[in-house]
Amino acid sequence: MPSFRAPGMDHDLYPFSALPNRPPMSWPNGARVAFAVILHLEHWELDPPAAAVRDPRFKDPMGDFRPDFRAYTLREYGNRVGIFRIFDALDRHGIRPTVAVNAAACERYPFLIEECRRRGWEFAAHGTHATRMVTAKLTERQERDLIEKAIAAVADATGSRPRGWVAQDYGETVRTPQLLAEAGLEYVADWPNDDQPYRMTTKPSLISIPSQAEWDDVQLLWHRRVFTQRYPALIEEALSVLHAEGASSGRYFGLGIHPWLFGMPHRIRYLNEALDRIADFDGLWQATLGEVAGHMKTQPTGG
Repeated sequence: MPSFRAPGMDHDLYPFSALPNRPPMSWPNGARVAFAVILHLEHWELDPPAAAVRDPRFKDPMGDFRPDFRAYTLREYGNRVGIFRIFDALDRHGIRPTVAVNAAACERYPFLIEECRRRGWEFAAHGTHATRMVTAKLTERQERDLIEKAIAAVADATGSRPRGWVAQDYGETVRTPQLLAEAGLEYVADWPNDDQPYRMTTKPSLISIPSQAEWDDVQLLWHRRVFTQRYPALIEEALSVLHAEGASSGRYFGLGIHPWLFGMPHRIRYLNEALDRIADFDGLWQATLGEVAGHMKTQPTGG
């Protein structure tokens, strides 16, 4: 017989919190939903170190190519061509995203950094490379060094220290939230376990902003192979439910975008259509992740 397990969580990173039992949460100006876009600006290594851990969902079934020109050049398309279609779409809709940028991208793409910076967009630290996840294979010292390098690279490239962390491919260890808090970050956007941001049990405290991977473009269109034509209606459906629920207590809606995927000429129209549908909703607060985290500090559910 299995041993008795007490109700609650199997870890102490955050407490269990049933949504109906929480006090109502409010957004600025009575908005029902806080809406954020996370734009991924990444460098994908041609030949990563042998010890590096890459998201296994991207593993080529034909073998582990080294150097991997096929994967590299596809991702590089996003930084050479596709991202400018994304810029146009976000500009047209007046959206200020949070740019999740890794250290290698900061070093290699100063033109893109400047394009985002002059628009006044927020930057979040996003690890060091798209081909190097944070995993339990790292020692604590190695993980601290990776976090420090990622933060320093963003600060050097943009002139502002990042306020938050968006992990590469959701990669974390059990110690990651505490290390992020000790590094002085205010939020982490890795945990897809809620429709409201919440406070983690780190010291100092860290706000967890949900990573709603169900409608992240790579998760949806690349891994699950959902037809791109379905994307606008799927986004509208998800937002409509959150918008209705937000009448009694605020909800969060985050949209993850990768330029190498949605920047393709046959896909960009569907991103624009989805953003058009989002714009038809009233009661939305379009915010950066940093703004969401800052507001949550004033809310009962955020501490």
